[in-house]
Amino acid sequence: MLYALLCYHDEDVVCAWSKDQDAAVMAKLAVIQEKLAKQGRLGPVARLLPTTAATTLRKEDPPLVLDGPYAETKEQLLGFDIVDCANLDEALAVARELGEANPGGSYEIRPVGTFRPGGALT
Repeated sequence: MLYALLCYHDEDVVCAWSKDQDAAVMAKLAVIQEKLAKQGRLGPVARLLPTTAATTLRKEDPPLVLDGPYAETKEQLLGFDIVDCANLDEALAVARELGEANPGGSYEIRPVGTFRPGGALT
């Protein structure tokens, strides 16, 4: 089963890290991601740019495009890893390992269904 491990953190805190602090966190995460890749369990990994670079599409009539995010939250989605795990316990173990490398914030663990055009959601 594929799981999305969604990394949330206070963007102001992360953006205040020095280049060396950021590089140290990314290096720790890379060790875990390389291990998962060698096991054939790592899918896409993405680090999102700050929410100040976001654009929001409001599904109104007519649709409205707005600059910036409009989430009412203290933590922002900063990135995600897709991992192949046998079950939720295994996905939680990977999220814990990533969390140890990434100070603060939280991880949301969500099963991923895949959709192939012309096929069913699996």
